[in-house]
Amino acid sequence: MGVVWLAWDERLERRVAVKCARLEDDRATRRLMGEARNAGRLHHPNIVGVFDFVDEGATCWIIMEYVPSRSLAQIVTESGPLTPEEAGSIGCQIAAALAKSHDEGVVHGDVTPENILVTEEGVARLTDFGISRALWSDVTQSATYSVRGKPRYLAPELAKGQPAGEKSDVFSLGASLFSAVEARSPYGEAEHLMAYLARAVEGHIEPMRRAGPLEEPLTALLEVEPRRRPDAAGAQKLLTRAAPPPPHIQEQLHEQSHDSRMRDPRDLGSRPLRLPRLARRPQDSTPFMLQPSRPVRRRRHPWAITAVALVAAGAITAGLVLFTPWASKDEGGKDDKGGRTGATDAKPLATAQAGAMGDERTADPCGLLDAASLSRFGGTALDPDHGEIDRCDVLVRNNSGDDNADVQVNLDSDRDDFDDIRSTRLVGGLTVVTLKRDGRTCERAVLTTDGKQIRVIGKQLAERSPDPCAMADAATDHVVGVLAEGPVPRRSSSPAANSLALLDTCTLLDSTELKLLPGVEADNRDRGFGSWDCDWSSDDGNREVEIQFSRDDSLDADDGTPVNVAGTKSYFIADEAEADSCTVRTPHRTFTDSVGDRTTELFQLTVYAPQPSRQLCDIATEFTAVAVRNIAKRLPER
Repeated sequence: MGVVWLAWDERLERRVAVKCARLEDDRATRRLMGEARNAGRLHHPNIVGVFDFVDEGATCWIIMEYVPSRSLAQIVTESGPLTPEEAGSIGCQIAAALAKSHDEGVVHGDVTPENILVTEEGVARLTDFGISRALWSDVTQSATYSVRGKPRYLAPELAKGQPAGEKSDVFSLGASLFSAVEARSPYGEAEHLMAYLARAVEGHIEPMRRAGPLEEPLTALLEVEPRRRPDAAGAQKLLTRAAPPPPHIQEQLHEQSHDSRMRDPRDLGSRPLRLPRLARRPQDSTPFMLQPSRPVRRRRHPWAITAVALVAAGAITAGLVLFTPWASKDEGGKDDKGGRTGATDAKPLATAQAGAMGDERTADPCGLLDAASLSRFGGTALDPDHGEIDRCDVLVRNNSGDDNADVQVNLDSDRDDFDDIRSTRLVGGLTVVTLKRDGRTCERAVLTTDGKQIRVIGKQLAERSPDPCAMADAATDHVVGVLAEGPVPRRSSSPAANSLALLDTCTLLDSTELKLLPGVEADNRDRGFGSWDCDWSSDDGNREVEIQFSRDDSLDADDGTPVNVAGTKSYFIADEAEADSCTVRTPHRTFTDSVGDRTTELFQLTVYAPQPSRQLCDIATEFTAVAVRNIAKRLPER
């Protein structure tokens, strides 16, 4: 049948459930893998999550969320029958889980009291999705056909040899709830399993004595004819009307739902912004508009997820690696003597595997977004040339045509050290990280198969805006769907001949020029994605110079105090990035982007040091003048 271990994930410091099953042939292994994949894509507060599947030849491992709980079968055995209200609360939650599963095209096939877990707080979770049909089901055979499932809860059509379907899951849920309140199968009591099968074939359903308000919904769920039964969503409505979950459970499930939605990728998910004032502003002047938050300076760090399950109930000789460790790489691309790193450095697309970032300079963030897939949140429009070069946005508009929400994708060379993780899940070879909601912003991270990162951000821009977590989840699902088919899509065209995108920011200041800020070392260099940003720091980390290429509608007084830098009107602002900092923004060229919007390509230079603001801004302006001259040497005239 299988062995279940309680294990410890050392990296993420959490308990997990590890199921071990010994399979007899490759076909069984392939079948189990497919079903594990189905279970892994079902993210719902009432479904036990599947994190990973590991095939070690003769042995397969399934790594699942550990839920401290008792099964519904245990509860009835230890405490006796449930009240209709208790059973109804559980039924509502499991019906919601089935509705999610059926929407994703997954039939559970083994809904029984043993597979319904209930926590001390009364939250119900459905487990063994899909996997139960391959490994842990009771299989009853007759001379002419075989039946999968536990006969006490088996739908009549399954007893007749028909395949499992959505309506058979609904019947099994009704049978499980019947058993919980009546302390017996809806087929009564029998000494032999074949007797239950015979009664199922006949459509014999026992009368209810203790169901009370559940009698009507259970009668509907236990209809012998599948076409007369409600679907899972209809079952949820009937059960909720009769015996809804108590308020504390409804509140808990509502909170969990923000971080556990996972839609089918077929239905179509960056680092914190360093340019907060360049964030797209909504067109209306509502007083509830989000004010740009002050950015937090964050160093890029590699983030490796490595987790080894340690057996709590006994010894396992083989180590179980839940996630593969990755190492970060500096892949800014080779530059020529002029500091230009064009698309000629790209690796052949054929060498990039599914789920990989591939060559940074040709990776297209807009290829990971689809405005149409977000249309349920309002009118949508792709905004391909705003913010960092490794970024793409979809603007969401209200009925008046005003921008009231934003969804963006950012590409990263390295993985962040997240300290606000809500959950992680594995989808194929990708790790999806769900971060805690921060006010009107929700972030997700998709970790690519080649050790890089895609950050998805949902933002509310006005009081009445779509849920940012729902938007981030929907966009993340699309990202995962795209990466399931191949690497990050490539850009369709090369940058303009005078575009900053052709340059390497790390070539714009050399060791001599960096002496303008004593202590900053040329060797202490950190290259960003595509070499489109770069920073140099002192050994103690207290002093830093950063250059970043970006794009915006325009530059004006909202971006700081005007200043002439090497003949170019620029803008400086103190303490915007953080205390003891000064940022100078300088336009480079203006162009019409792919959707017809006028866009300004610019670069910003920020200096960080414990010095007075005026002195710091003078230093930042001097650095910017040097960078402007070096850019002019490397690019044709604008």
